[in-house]
Formats: sequence, structure tokens, C-alpha cells
Amino acid sequence: MKRLSYLLALIGVTGALLLVSYYGFGNVVSSVSRIGWPQFGLIVGWQLFLFVILGTAWDVITPARTMRRPWVLVWGRMVRDASANCLPFSQVGGFVFGARAVTLHGVEWHTATASTVIDVTAEFLAQIAFAAIGLGILLARAPRSGLAVPVEVGIGLAVLACFAFIWVQKGAAPVFARIGQRIAGNWFTDARERMEVLQAELALIYGHTGKLAVCFFVHLIGWIGTGGAGWIGYHALGVPLDFDDALAIEALLAAAAAVAFLVPVNAGVQEAGYAGLGAIFGVPPELSLGVSLVRRARDIVVGVPILLFWQFIEMRRLRVRKVRYQAPGP
Repeated sequence: MKRLSYLLALIGVTGALLLVSYYGFGNVVSSVSRIGWPQFGLIVGWQLFLFVILGTAWDVITPARTMRRPWVLVWGRMVRDASANCLPFSQVGGFVFGARAVTLHGVEWHTATASTVIDVTAEFLAQIAFAAIGLGILLARAPRSGLAVPVEVGIGLAVLACFAFIWVQKGAAPVFARIGQRIAGNWFTDARERMEVLQAELALIYGHTGKLAVCFFVHLIGWIGTGGAGWIGYHALGVPLDFDDALAIEALLAAAAAVAFLVPVNAGVQEAGYAGLGAIFGVPPELSLGVSLVRRARDIVVGVPILLFWQFIEMRRLRVRKVRYQAPGP
């Protein structure tokens, strides 16, 4: 899997460079140079605001057995996205790192794991709804677009995949549980007990239908906010794009990124998506590629400090554990 991730990243980066070269490196850089620091600051600030929304969605479904401050799940979401956007791992790595981050602040491992799985599922369902919104706008703006049918098929397959994933999580397929126990047994001697605890936690969270619905709708608001981020990015580069058009571009781009979830940092996928989708709505590809580069810059400016601070917390925790182990007994 590690080799596959590196290979996909290499292919994606190569594709992105070829795309920028095709439309003219100077043209793309010229489009990016239109943005000023105030506009870029707004883009960064909007992303931080989205972290609060997405962290709140995660917090809604997480059982609070211990005193937990509201920012813990927001912080976990920040680590999740920063890992997925800045490190050479697939999005799955971001899920693991986000769950790890919240365990350092008092959330039990089984709660962090189960809530992450269900939060990702709810977000994926909201992403499907967001893609459907984008498809509706696409059909209204460009009814003869050849992209409509593939998107419709993709949404249908995504719905089936999501409900199959939920079915597995809720224990309807014990064969997967046995496979999970066998895999976990390579690392933990109490693998069976851990799987049972995790399955019980999943069942507990799924038992709160109202919270799941709230989580879904908050995630949908977050996805619409992502469309707002795209709209801000286009306007920062001087492109007078309508909000619903920007929403459609971000929705269909999110759908493409979901299909290519194994590609680290969506390398190449994001650039090709912006160039192709932007052209459908009348935006020159070099300007859409400029928006993609601004988004990359935002991810780095926001993500790198988050990852550095997370590593500082990890190192401090290791030092504390080392001191405790080395302390002389009574």
C-alpha cells in the first residue's frame, strides 16, 4: 500500500505539472499573482472556520463519558485534514492520525475509532448529497454535458457502497469481524476483546438516530462551505463566478476526489478537476489552475503548523512517559 501511494502520488504530480505546462506556466503564475494578502488571509480564515463546523459534526456523535472540552474534536479534525493535505498518505492515514490526536486529550481509543468511522460515513453521505446538488446545477447550466451520465452513475454506486459500509459496521457481516480480529491479532494479544468493545461502541453510536441526522446535516453545511471557499478563491483571482457555479465545481471535484481517495493529497486529481470543471462553466483553465494552486498554498499554510504542533504534543507526551519509567520506585 505504501508503494502504491507513492506511485499514485508520482503519477498525480507528473500529471499536474504536465497540465500546468500545457496551459502555460507563465499564464498560471500570472493568474495566481492577482491575489493579494488580504484575500489570501480570508481564504485561510474561511478554512479555519470550516474546521470548527466539521469538528462540531464529529463532536455531535461522540459519546461524552468523560469531561471533554468542545475544541478536542475540532483539533482532531484539524489534524485529520492537515495529514491528508500535507503528508504523502491517502485520506485513510488522515483518519488514523485524527483519531490518534483526540486520544491524547482524554478520548478513549475505542470511542475515537468508532466515532471516526461513523463521522467519516456521515460525511460521505453528505458528500453524496453535495455531489447531487452539483449535478443538478450542472444539468441546469450545461444539460448537454457529457459529464452528467458518469456523475449520475458514480453517485448511484457511491450510495450503494456507503450503505454496504454501514451494513458491515453494524455487524451484519460477521465474516468481516473475524477477518478484523485475525488482522488485529498480529498486534494485540487481546484482539477479540478489542473488536468486541469497538463493535459495542459502534452499536451505541448508531443507536442515536437524531445525533446521526444532526451530524449529517452539519457535514452538509460544511460541504456547502467548501463551495463557498471555491467561490472566494475564484473571486480573489478576479473571476466573477456565480456562487452556484462555484458550488457545482467544488461538488463535482469532491466527487472525483472521493473516487481517487487512494491518491495522496489528491495530486493531479485536483488540478485536472479544476481545469476541466471550470471550463464547463466558462472559466479559462489557467485561472482554474490558479485557484488550485492557491488552495494548495492554503493547505500548506494551515496544515504545516497544525502538524508541527501535533508532533510537539506527541514528543512532550513521550518525554513524560520516559521520566515516569525512569523514576525510582518507593
